[in-house]
Amino acid sequence: MYVLNTPEDRQEMLRSIGVASIEELFAQVPAALRLKRPLDVPRALTEIELTQHLHELAARDVPAGEAVCFLGGGSYDHFIPAVVDAVAGRSEFYTAYTPYQAEASQGSLQAFFEFQTLVCQLTGLDVANASLYEGGSAVAEAVIMALSITGRTGKVVVAESVHPEYRRALATYLTNLEPHIETLPAPGGFLDPSDLKRVLDEQTACVVVQHPNFFGCLEEVEELARLAHERGALFVVSFDPISLGLLKRPGQYGADIAVAEGQCLGNPMAYGGPYVGLLACRGDKEFLRKVPGRLVGETTDRNGKRCWVLTLQTREQHIRREKATSNICTNQGLFALRAAVYLAALGPQGLKETAELCTRKAHYAAERLTQVEGASLAFDRPFFKEFTLSVPGSATDLLRRLFDDGYHAGLSLGRWYPELASCI
Repeated sequence: MYVLNTPEDRQEMLRSIGVASIEELFAQVPAALRLKRPLDVPRALTEIELTQHLHELAARDVPAGEAVCFLGGGSYDHFIPAVVDAVAGRSEFYTAYTPYQAEASQGSLQAFFEFQTLVCQLTGLDVANASLYEGGSAVAEAVIMALSITGRTGKVVVAESVHPEYRRALATYLTNLEPHIETLPAPGGFLDPSDLKRVLDEQTACVVVQHPNFFGCLEEVEELARLAHERGALFVVSFDPISLGLLKRPGQYGADIAVAEGQCLGNPMAYGGPYVGLLACRGDKEFLRKVPGRLVGETTDRNGKRCWVLTLQTREQHIRREKATSNICTNQGLFALRAAVYLAALGPQGLKETAELCTRKAHYAAERLTQVEGASLAFDRPFFKEFTLSVPGSATDLLRRLFDDGYHAGLSLGRWYPELASCI
């Protein structure tokens, strides 16, 4: 926000803080560090000139709709049914801020309640919140939740096949906390259960895996969950919502907390996010009281009519700081609404068909690409809608050439995994 201060305003502020001038205010800043020339700001543009300049900047981008898009790694160019934009674009949803006043936010609260219900049905778990910031912070929030539930502060075990950016978000969250993050390698494109068994102990708070993982491969989730539970650790899984049209739901294979990036549920790619984080968990009392963010519940008003309220807000803005389970400040209301509309529009059969199309097309692409001389699958593992391709030479150079030919051909894994510099 630009606020115009008059000379009189400036003098009044200077008097209030006890200095006579701006120069005196900044006297403690060494002269060598102070700018002695005007800022190098170009002249002001007219509205027409500014509009043209912005159009020229925008033209430098090549959006997914203007190229053949094979991008993935957490952001996908899925088809979005028109009903998603039609509902989410309604002004009462599009401009809604936050549901502090339940009596004035019944529409938003109902939408969040439906979203929570759909996430519970999707995951096979008992409780879901009204959304988190995005997939990476959802993983971190799940781990913070697991630490609080178990009371264990020794370590958190994370598979290297979890999205690298999710792992970085987790490391940031835990920087000043006691638990140590132990990252287990995934040389075959997945976490070997025998490797997990060797590192688990009575101070392990939780095990974090992604299924399907960042390489597209499926993990041995049932065995991993069993091993974690044997040592009293919680099992946290980051899942692809579309995959649950075919794969077992997290609640069916022993996940205690399930999180996801919800971009694939009716949300555009939008330059890589942030989008909307999903979180669901078991319904035990100790889990329910530790759910981060907001939880919308259904009740009746004094006239006996169905209505909705914010049942739980375990954040420091609403309760004593020492009892807050998270410092999350809001939920991703508009993206959560879009996800709810998308899931409701597809229904169980539509979600299954979408998952089948993803799987068939990914396997068809893998079959054709591996016919190219020098190209091969990097991992001999079952995969869902993504796969890792080993290519001859530099993956970065190949992707640049394909971009010039009109393809967003994928992501170079060398960005995160130096040993996979020839893989996309």
